[in-house]
Amino acid sequence: MKITCIALDLDGTTLNPQGRLGRRNREAIKKALDAGIQVVAASGRSLDSLPKDILEIEGIQYGITSNGAAVYRLSDRKCLKQSRLSGDSVNEILVCAEKEEVVFEAFIKGKPYAQKEYVEDPVSFGASERAIPYIQSTREPVADMESFIRENQEMLDCLDIVVKSEEKKRDLWKTLQENVKDVYITSSVPQLLEISHRDSGKDAGIRFLLEYLGLNREGLAAFGDGDNDKELLAYARIGIAMENASPECKRTADWSAPSNDRDGVAWGIEKLLGIGSFEL
Repeated sequence: MKITCIALDLDGTTLNPQGRLGRRNREAIKKALDAGIQVVAASGRSLDSLPKDILEIEGIQYGITSNGAAVYRLSDRKCLKQSRLSGDSVNEILVCAEKEEVVFEAFIKGKPYAQKEYVEDPVSFGASERAIPYIQSTREPVADMESFIRENQEMLDCLDIVVKSEEKKRDLWKTLQENVKDVYITSSVPQLLEISHRDSGKDAGIRFLLEYLGLNREGLAAFGDGDNDKELLAYARIGIAMENASPECKRTADWSAPSNDRDGVAWGIEKLLGIGSFEL
């Protein structure tokens, strides 16, 4: 069956290590759009954090954001689907994390907020150097995140917990799974636990969007690199993992593409279109 929809993860996949859209990827996306294919951004980013390089491509009409917690029509920012965390879940998450040395990011109506100290110095909390501009340009700093979260606990799209080590992340993940029953937990980068309502996930977002657009799952291809992409790649007829993808993501994929620093999405799109002009 012909490919009718391509879902693109952004960071580590469509965007290069500098967080920009490379020329070859841009040209390949336009070729897909010109062929009548619906191209969808499918990201862990919130609506307000989506990059201009993606938003300025007119043909990209829809965005799956916050790991599927919200689906938007990008032209007018209309929210088509939303799965907010329940207040009870938010309280349970705070209780599970209260004795841990962590900080929070909170997302409300597509806008990200984060602990002031984390925004000022992300690296000291485990973020990479190259993530500094992204974090500081998108997060609204808050002096007391726990109080802020409790004040808004019925309004949260999702929560991120910033954890300094992989061991602490694994332990906290297990604690959350055992004590908070109606959440979806994933991770796109080493220092983050990303928590949303159980009806979230990029696969849930694309499932909704395909039905909304009257498209068939058999026409879906998807690209990703992180553990938060593996369900999306498994759901798609053709799941494509980048060379730089996590082991779990690679195990789920049907194809392997060159890494994001070599515009591997362009290779995959051209292969899907059957034009194969990509040169490494």
